Amino acid sequence: RDITSSNHGYDDSPQYSPDGRYIAYRTQTTPRYESALLQLALYDRTTGTSRIVSQGFNNWIDDFKWAGDSRSIFFTGPVEGRNPIFRLDLAGNTMTKVLDHQTVDAFEVARDNDTIFYIHRSIAEPAEIFRAQTQLTHFNDELRRDVDIRPAEITTVGGIQVFIIKPHNFDPSKRYPLILNVHGGPQDQWADAFRGDWQVYPGAGYIVAFANPHGSTGFGQEFTAEISGDWGGQVYRDLMRVTDELVKLPYVDTTHMGAMGWSFGGYMMNWFEGHTDRFKAIASMMGLYDLRSFYGATEELWFPEWDLKGQPWNSPLYEQFSPSNYVKNFKTPCLVITGERDFRVPYTQGLQMFTALQKMHVPSRLIVYTNSGHWPSWYEMALYYTAHLEWFHQWLGGAPPPWSTEAFLRNEVFDTATGKRIEPEKAPENTQGKPDAKPKG
Repeated sequence: RDITSSNHGYDDSPQYSPDGRYIAYRTQTTPRYESALLQLALYDRTTGTSRIVSQGFNNWIDDFKWAGDSRSIFFTGPVEGRNPIFRLDLAGNTMTKVLDHQTVDAFEVARDNDTIFYIHRSIAEPAEIFRAQTQLTHFNDELRRDVDIRPAEITTVGGIQVFIIKPHNFDPSKRYPLILNVHGGPQDQWADAFRGDWQVYPGAGYIVAFANPHGSTGFGQEFTAEISGDWGGQVYRDLMRVTDELVKLPYVDTTHMGAMGWSFGGYMMNWFEGHTDRFKAIASMMGLYDLRSFYGATEELWFPEWDLKGQPWNSPLYEQFSPSNYVKNFKTPCLVITGERDFRVPYTQGLQMFTALQKMHVPSRLIVYTNSGHWPSWYEMALYYTAHLEWFHQWLGGAPPPWSTEAFLRNEVFDTATGKRIEPEKAPENTQGKPDAKPKG
């Protein structure tokens, strides 16, 4: 039977309490709003009633686990670029932060109801298993010895959180090209968490900056909700204000700045094209270009209907915030990447963007993944990094990738089955000390 029929929003992740009396679950009470506040609710199987138990937490509940005595629940959630673990005492509905260790990807509570085992990572630390902030595994020790993995400096600009990662082997007396990376979602957050982008580009000599503008999670639900109905408004102004501060850094080469983004971040790159010329190059992946045609093709209609406040025929936002209406301003060289199996942001959005760039005689490149959805595979991500490094090398001057996009597409770089690096073929050694064939003469 439906035990949450009174809620017309979304409910998921049910977990029985160890004593069997309760079912804890995540709930959103606003119908058809995928970014409504994710709260923790409790269903009492004895009384047949439900109640929300996380009222004091104004960010999303991510993961949760029962304590063995059924008296409390441990949970994680985004908080200002981190992902702490909290303990919720059910008798008094009191909440305590029990662990704050950058990003916690997964966790388990021991039978003593106190010890927590978890997977931790930070921008400068690849994932490892910990217990009470004591590292238990060392899977990535060799990587950390071999690579100058850079940490982030965290600051705020006008109330907006910004992460800045300096290049590997950073020299403060030099100036470096900069890449601003805009996150997708748009209701999501950049976190203090290890990921390829934060080391690949600094490894090629770039400063990487990434911000949590309006619409990001982890700063209260009101901050998250403010992007809905305002896609090209405050979030764009936030990012321009962040850029204003980045150019003041003494080690930033202000003549070689680029920007990149995926999904909503890709949309923002397309919006940048029509609204600013301060970047020398842009890379847009899985980005929205024409909001009217996007509405008619996406598999997730409730998303634009909430965020753009209706349908194209009754909401002016589809025209107001559509990058396609600003094509005449396009001038920044742009890399466009899309996937034919992307049903969230259909690949025709990328095709339309590329066509507009070409017709405006803007230097541009199109890459279409034939088998990729909105979230590419590891192999497609390796091509993603390769293509970005090539593009930014051409326009911003950082280091090129170790192989070309063409070589990658010919499957000459990695074995697609094993993931192992294919060693380049070497010419046979001449062991005779003289030419293999006598020269003609």
